[in-house]
Amino acid sequence: MKKQIYLLCMILSGVLLFNACSDDDDESNPGNPTIEVKNQIATAQFGDSLSFNIGASDPEVPLSTLKARLYFGEEMVSETVIRTKTNGDYNGKIFIPYYKDIPNGTATLKFVLQNIHLTIKEETINLPVTRPDYPYLTLVAGEQEYRMERTGLYQYEAKKSFPVKVSGYIKAPAAGNAGNEITFGWADNAITQGVTANIPFSNSSAGEYAITFNTLTYEASPFIIAYAINDVILERIDDNNYKADLELTKGQEMTITGIDNISDWWIDPDFFSVGTDGKVTFVPISGKYRITANFEKEYFKVEAMTGNNFVTLQDDGSGVVWIIGDNIGKPSVATNVVGWEPNNAICMAPIGDKKYQVTLIAGKSVSAESINFKFFHQKGWGGEFGASTLTTDSDLIFVGDGNNGRDSGNLGIVEGKTLTLDATYVFTLDVSKGKGEAKLTVEQK
Repeated sequence: MKKQIYLLCMILSGVLLFNACSDDDDESNPGNPTIEVKNQIATAQFGDSLSFNIGASDPEVPLSTLKARLYFGEEMVSETVIRTKTNGDYNGKIFIPYYKDIPNGTATLKFVLQNIHLTIKEETINLPVTRPDYPYLTLVAGEQEYRMERTGLYQYEAKKSFPVKVSGYIKAPAAGNAGNEITFGWADNAITQGVTANIPFSNSSAGEYAITFNTLTYEASPFIIAYAINDVILERIDDNNYKADLELTKGQEMTITGIDNISDWWIDPDFFSVGTDGKVTFVPISGKYRITANFEKEYFKVEAMTGNNFVTLQDDGSGVVWIIGDNIGKPSVATNVVGWEPNNAICMAPIGDKKYQVTLIAGKSVSAESINFKFFHQKGWGGEFGASTLTTDSDLIFVGDGNNGRDSGNLGIVEGKTLTLDATYVFTLDVSKGKGEAKLTVEQK
């Protein structure tokens, strides 16, 4: 009898369990999720982390997720997702993004509750959002910090004695109890929020001047626009390099503006001559050239262009020749050796008649005791001059053949000889018979 009662209890328990599971898994029952916003949500500021307390329940079907979504207009700009395993109260935060040019207005905050049968309940709140009016900002430039005082609505400035260039980012303090510190830095050649990459502020001269920033428009100053060659503004590559692509004519006088210490810069004699009056003249044949101003090493790198590409050497010897290898570098080997790095390749100056030139000073732009570089058809790996396509009659420089101490086409200094320290050597490559028959001459000036 006891055994029969036990079996009956087991059967009844199974039926009850089956019925309970069937209720949950019955997809014909959509359920009835409900949302109750339990804390007051009245206003917020851009940059806030807005707290919420939501009562979530469904008496029929288990819950799945609670989502808080923020919309600026039709665009969802922020979302927080919370797993809802049981009925109850759920606390969370949603970030109110801080963007450029977004005026004070009303955003839309939606709470979306979903059960395991994908039935959704939404609660929508109109949320007035305002831009913080910070009492001050901070300019962080390396280890130095400068307070930027408020000079008007959203407008700030730090007026100090600054050098010509100031690289730094700006940070705004957390506003209110729910605010977050906002940073403004440099990305894609513009100021944006949420990054700390340095903004390249620059002025025409060192001394006292104001660095300004507007937290609504992200307008800032000063950004010197006077880095120019022949009235063409140089485009910023990074903090130390600016470039411009120019159509230049042989013998053309160059005008360089905005570089206050230009007299201290190294001027490449292959591309420019400097007269006694200080005037700079373009030396190579006419054409399109990219000029890159390197403010760290204080020199101009010049490279021949065709359209948006670097010039390559053609079969008939026209075009340009490039140098890659060791023991050579402009403005000096010590500060900027080329090495076997194609991006560092030196463009030889095209001087006309399919001849190309590089001027080097022993102990400065070329090593005096040993060299090991070669000539290439392009800025990078690919076509190059070897022992079968390059010859020289020089008694100082030899062309490697793979068996004489240098790989094929690599240049070396003849055994027992060295370059004279501080002497100038002009390497000229004549490709007038085509790139299969080039001849190198080396002349000491």
